[in-house]
Amino acid sequence: MKHLLQVMTLLFTVAAVPVYADEYTDAINKFRQSPTTQPFFEKSYGYAIFPTIGKGGVGVGGAYGKGRVYTKAGMRTGDVSMTQLSVGFQLGGQTFSQLIFFENKEAYDKFTSGNFEFGAQASAVAIAVGAGAQAGTGGTQANIDKSQMENHYIDGMAVFSMQKGGLMYEASLGGQKFKFTPVGNKQKGGHE
Repeated sequence: MKHLLQVMTLLFTVAAVPVYADEYTDAINKFRQSPTTQPFFEKSYGYAIFPTIGKGGVGVGGAYGKGRVYTKAGMRTGDVSMTQLSVGFQLGGQTFSQLIFFENKEAYDKFTSGNFEFGAQASAVAIAVGAGAQAGTGGTQANIDKSQMENHYIDGMAVFSMQKGGLMYEASLGGQKFKFTPVGNKQKGGHE
């Protein structure tokens, strides 16, 4: 009986330990919680996820992050790095997650062509998980229903960010450069 209690205690202890998912899965799951991004997961061709981008600056700033690219079916097709250099009014530092949806294969192919750069006027929609009203980088509400999705793609891409920490006055994506490296053996990511 004593051994049975020890085995049961061990089983309950192991069962109670949370299974740790990697940082990519964690970031994807946080974005999936937002009603703003849910329709994009359902309808987009694929997406790139950056679990953590670090950004900082005083006049001159920079940002860097590593990510992964997936098709809608959850197939990981490659890795991507993002760098950004910016000059202008900016002060502070922050970390955030970024998610880029590809509306169609054409947008996906453009992004994964090797080197891609957002234009100077590109901006992200800032979201807060669990919030009913989402704030856009321009200070506007950004609740998106399925009928409005196509209006939020710019050149076939829709970008969302979620702040993790820090404080910085600056919200543009202009100058973000991406370098895509295909995965030799495509791996099932299970993120769909």
